[in-house]
Amino acid sequence: MGAAERGGTFPGDLESLSAPVVAVPRVAAGPGAANPATRPRNIAVLDGVLDGASPFKDSARHIAVRAGLADFSRSTLGPYSEIAARVADALYEAVLPSSRSGTLHWPLLALMLATGLAFFVIRAGRGARGADGHERRVGLAEYLLPREIYTHPSARVDIGLYLLDRALMPLWLALGVGLIAPYVERWTLVAAQDLFGPGPALTVTLGWKLAYGLVTLLVADMIFYFTHLFGHRTRIGWAFHKVHHSAAVLTPLTRYREHFAEGILYAAGAAAGLGLCGGAFAYIVRGPITEITVMNLGIFVFLFAINGNFRHYHVSFRYPRWLERWLQSPGMHHVHHSYLPQHRDKNLGLVTSVWDRLVGTLYIGDPYEETPWGLEPNEQAHYSTFVQNVFNPFRDVYALLARNDTVSPKT
Repeated sequence: MGAAERGGTFPGDLESLSAPVVAVPRVAAGPGAANPATRPRNIAVLDGVLDGASPFKDSARHIAVRAGLADFSRSTLGPYSEIAARVADALYEAVLPSSRSGTLHWPLLALMLATGLAFFVIRAGRGARGADGHERRVGLAEYLLPREIYTHPSARVDIGLYLLDRALMPLWLALGVGLIAPYVERWTLVAAQDLFGPGPALTVTLGWKLAYGLVTLLVADMIFYFTHLFGHRTRIGWAFHKVHHSAAVLTPLTRYREHFAEGILYAAGAAAGLGLCGGAFAYIVRGPITEITVMNLGIFVFLFAINGNFRHYHVSFRYPRWLERWLQSPGMHHVHHSYLPQHRDKNLGLVTSVWDRLVGTLYIGDPYEETPWGLEPNEQAHYSTFVQNVFNPFRDVYALLARNDTVSPKT
């Protein structure tokens, strides 16, 4: 999905998972000490988030001042505040999109085209789909950048929704960075101390850095799956998520095609996952821990991003069938965007296929089978323009509320 991978924001923006975690300093017990064992838990949480005790608050405030969020940072940024650097990144990328991170970073786009060229040679011109979702043999230019896809009205809508998503990114980061992530991180740390006592304060090693990156990605994958499932299995969720599925053709920008109201949900889920992992690793290790990065992406996110653009690219990139039972291939996401009955609500995973297997939403078909993209034709007509995709979800939700029918599975 787009965001869904986000997503836009998580949905989309997996680069946001590369944030550092800093163990919250243990405060010696004594008169007036902020000891979770002797103070009401809610007070301890508020102290950690709202007061000036965080050793990282000054640097976070400096970043926020440059981003124009100084007043906001004074009242909200806490132990997890180093991730606030993402606010400045988001503002920069709103002007010069994804120039330094993300799957739209130009080296990853170049790698996508180079991989597409290799597929063209190996497959003798097969493996690329047209705007109708049919695979066919074509020449090199149409294989890599088909005119019928990149001049399609849906591709132009992608551009508008992408710019709207980028413009709102600082708000989603402020929500997650300033409010949700610090609270979840602090609650996780306090809960761990209450249940298990003082943390082991282990020395940060290469293994712990790798573990932090992998665990964060797997937690993000789990949260993404169930948020995505909500978007498909409930009427009110589908009212907004259908914006992503209204893409009649797939381009790398389709990843960011989502309704801004849905972006709030994915941003909140991503922030909660980051806070949970941050609190857990702050409890376990001593000192700061950051995952290993390549091109400003966490190592595991980078490995995902290498083929991530193919999830919304017309050239099918598939893994061996046995591997697709464990990992989502980009070609499996082509199936997810198909409106054919056998493909509906299938392959909802972001990285792994584990949750799809457990819930029963996994579909592994023929690499060259037909996958016509978009909504069913009678519904597609109502989601073909930028204005329709922005405002029609609210119309649908109003109709659902009037009928008191917001939870039943969509048809």
